[in-house]
Amino acid sequence: MRLAEQVAVVTGSAKGIGRAIAIGIAREGADVILTDVDIERAEIVAQKIESLNRKGVPIRADVSENKEIVMMVKKALSIFGKIDILINNAGIIKRGSLEDHSEEDWDSVIAVNLKGTFNCCKEIVPIFKKQQHGKIVNISSVAGKIGDVASAPSYGSSKGAIIAFTKSLARELAPYRINVNGVAPHAIETEMSAEWSEDKRRQIISQIPLGRLGKPEEVAETVLFLVSEGASFITGEIIDVNGGFLMD
Repeated sequence: MRLAEQVAVVTGSAKGIGRAIAIGIAREGADVILTDVDIERAEIVAQKIESLNRKGVPIRADVSENKEIVMMVKKALSIFGKIDILINNAGIIKRGSLEDHSEEDWDSVIAVNLKGTFNCCKEIVPIFKKQQHGKIVNISSVAGKIGDVASAPSYGSSKGAIIAFTKSLARELAPYRINVNGVAPHAIETEMSAEWSEDKRRQIISQIPLGRLGKPEEVAETVLFLVSEGASFITGEIIDVNGGFLMD
C-alpha cells in the first residue's frame, strides 16, 4: 500500500470528490481525518473507512473559520501525533451572472474555497516543516484556468487564486521537502453537477472528447498519485482531470 502508516486530513470529505479521496487514501493504508461541516455524512464516510481497517475520524469544522481549523489540527495531533498529507477539497459555489451576485455571495465563496485553503495550510505547514516532509494537494477547477463555464464568477475566481497560491507555496516549501500540487477537475458527477439541467449536461458532454462525465474516483486516483512517493519529484503542478475538455 502506497500510504501505509500515514495520516491525512481531507477537507470537504463528507461527499463527492472529497469522499472518494478520503476512501481512496484509506485503501492505500492511511488513517484519515474527515473535516466537514456536515458531520453526519462525515460519520458515514468514517464507517466506510473503518471497514477498510483504517481509522476514520470525523471532525466538524468550517474551513473559513481559522479557530475551527486550529481546534481540528489540535484534535488530529492528539489522536495520531502527526499529519503527513493535507487535501484542501472543501468548496462551495454560488451560481448566477455578475449582476446576480451579491457581496455576501462573493465573500462566502472566497471564504470557503480560498481562505479555507489558506487556513488549513497555515496551521498544518508548520507541522510539515518540523517533520521535514509533507504532501499538499489543493483541489482547483478548470474554471480556475479558463474562467467559469457555468455562470459563477466568484467560483472561477476562487479556483484561479488557488492555482496561484499552490504554485507560490510550492516554491516556498520545496526546501522543506514539502510537495504542493493541485488538481483541476471539470464535469465530474457530484452534487454540484447534479444541479445542471439536462440541456446543459448534454451541452457539456458534447464538449468533452472522451464523451462522458468523470467520476469522483477518477479525481481521487490523481490525488493518490500526487501524495505518493511516485510523485516525489513533482511540485507546483496543476493536473487536469477533465476528459480532454482543456488540454494545456
